[in-house]
Amino acid sequence: MANPLDANVRVRFCPSPTGNPHVGLVRTALFNWAFARHNGGTMVFRIEDTDAARDSEESYEQLLDSMRWLGLTWDEGPEVGGPHAPYRQSQRMDLYKEVAAKLIEGGYAYPCYCTTEELDARREAARAAGKPSGYDGHCRDLTDEQKQAYEAEGRSHIVRFRMPDEATTFTDLVRGEITVQAENVTDYGIVRANGAPLYTLVNPVDDAAMEITHVLRGEDLLSSTPRQIALYKALIELGFAKTIPAFGHLPYVMGEGNKKLSKRDPQASLNLYRERGFLPEGLLNYLSLLGWSFSADQDVFSVQDLIEKFDIADVNANPARFDLKKAEAINADHIRMLDVKAFTAACEPWLKAPHANWAPEDFDQAKWEAIAPHAQTRVQVLSDITANVDFLFRQEPVEDEASWTKAMKGDPVALLTTARAKLDTADWSDPESLKNAVLAAGEEHGLKLGKAQAPVRVAVTGRTVGLPLFESLEILGKDKSLARIDAALAKLAA
Repeated sequence: MANPLDANVRVRFCPSPTGNPHVGLVRTALFNWAFARHNGGTMVFRIEDTDAARDSEESYEQLLDSMRWLGLTWDEGPEVGGPHAPYRQSQRMDLYKEVAAKLIEGGYAYPCYCTTEELDARREAARAAGKPSGYDGHCRDLTDEQKQAYEAEGRSHIVRFRMPDEATTFTDLVRGEITVQAENVTDYGIVRANGAPLYTLVNPVDDAAMEITHVLRGEDLLSSTPRQIALYKALIELGFAKTIPAFGHLPYVMGEGNKKLSKRDPQASLNLYRERGFLPEGLLNYLSLLGWSFSADQDVFSVQDLIEKFDIADVNANPARFDLKKAEAINADHIRMLDVKAFTAACEPWLKAPHANWAPEDFDQAKWEAIAPHAQTRVQVLSDITANVDFLFRQEPVEDEASWTKAMKGDPVALLTTARAKLDTADWSDPESLKNAVLAAGEEHGLKLGKAQAPVRVAVTGRTVGLPLFESLEILGKDKSLARIDAALAKLAA
C-alpha cells in the first residue's frame, strides 16, 4: 500500500452517467477521495460514457452536481482538466482503437467469428459434460485462410483478449491474497462487432494512460480483476503502461432482506437524502461507516477527521448494511454541531415553497431566528423543520385529527379553560412563567405537566409533538396563543 503522504498515489472515480447517483456509488467515490487526501495524492474523476444507449447528459450533470454538493473535489477531470484530458471516454475513442489494433498485432488479442447460437450450443454441451462453460477458444488460432473464409460468409467478428494459461494471483488491499485458476477466466471480448470498445478494454486502458496507482471499486468487479491484470501485462509489454495498479474491492452495501442495495431501491438514491435535508457532512460520515470504522467507540466525526484516519487496510471485506435510522441519527448529530447561524441558513430552502405550508407573506424572519436554536436540538434532517415551525407562520394551526383525538381526552374543556385563565396572567417574556401556569392548571385537575400541556400544545401548534412548548408560546405571542386556545374551546363546545 502507498506510504502516508505519498504524492504518487493516483486513484480514480469513474461512474457511468446512467440514472440518478446512488449511495453505493457515493461510498466508492468517498473511499477513493479519502484515500487520495490521506496520502496527499491525486483524485481523478473520469466519466465512462461509451454506452450511448444508456448514458445521458442529464445524468452527467447530476453526477457533477452531486460531487460538488458532497464536497468530493477532484484534481483532474471534467471542468478541471488535467494532463490526461479528455476525461470522458466518449472523447477518447481513437486511443481505444489504436490500442486494440496493437493488441491484435502483438498477438495478445484476436478476431472471434463465433455466432451467438454457436456459443450457446457449445456452452450447453460443456455444461452437459460437466466442464467449464466459458468461451472455449474456438477462434484462438485461426489461420488466415479460415479468417478469410468466415469473412467471405459475411460473418462479423468481435475482438477477444487472449488470457494466459496459468493462474492469476494478486493481493487485494481489502481481501488479501487471491488466486484465480486459468480455467475460470477464459478469453473475453474487448471490442464489439460494430467496432465499439467494451468496458473491459477502455477501463484498464484509461487507468494505464492516467497512471492510476490504486483501483478501489465495488466487490461486484472482483471477478474481472484477473482479466484486467492480464491486459495490464500486455499493455506493459507494448510500452503503453508502466505498472499494474493495486486493487481493493469494497464490500457490498446491503439493503432490506439481506439483498445488495440496487439502484432501483428507493433508499439507494442520493437525491432522496439531499431532498430530505441531510447535510453533506452527515451523509459522508455515515457512508464512511459502511465497511470502515473510525474507532470502536466513535461513530460521529468530521470530514477532516476521516481524511486523517482513513486507511484502506482497515476496510472490512464483509457486506455492510445500510441502516436509515442510524444515518438519520448521525446526521442529527452533525446538525447539532452547526453554529446557529449556519443552521438557520441551511434550513432556508425548507421555509419556502414548495415545502412551506403557509403563505410567503406570513413568514416572519425574527420569529424564525428566535425559534431556530430550539429547533436545532430536535430535527434529524433539515426537512423536519417545516412541520416543526409552521405553527408560527400559519393563520391557524394544522388540522390533525389524530393528534386532536389523542390530546383531547378526559375533560379538555375544563383544563383548557383553567390553563387559559392562568396563562392570561402569566409573564409572556418568561417561558418558565408559562410553564408554571400550565403546571398549576394541571394540578387543579389532578394532572401532571405532561398530560396538562398536551391539549394546550395541540390547540396552539396542531400537533402532539414538536419544539419546546413554552418557548414556542413565548415566540408565537400571547394574543395568537390565547386566540388558538379559544378556537379549540369553541371546537370542543361544538
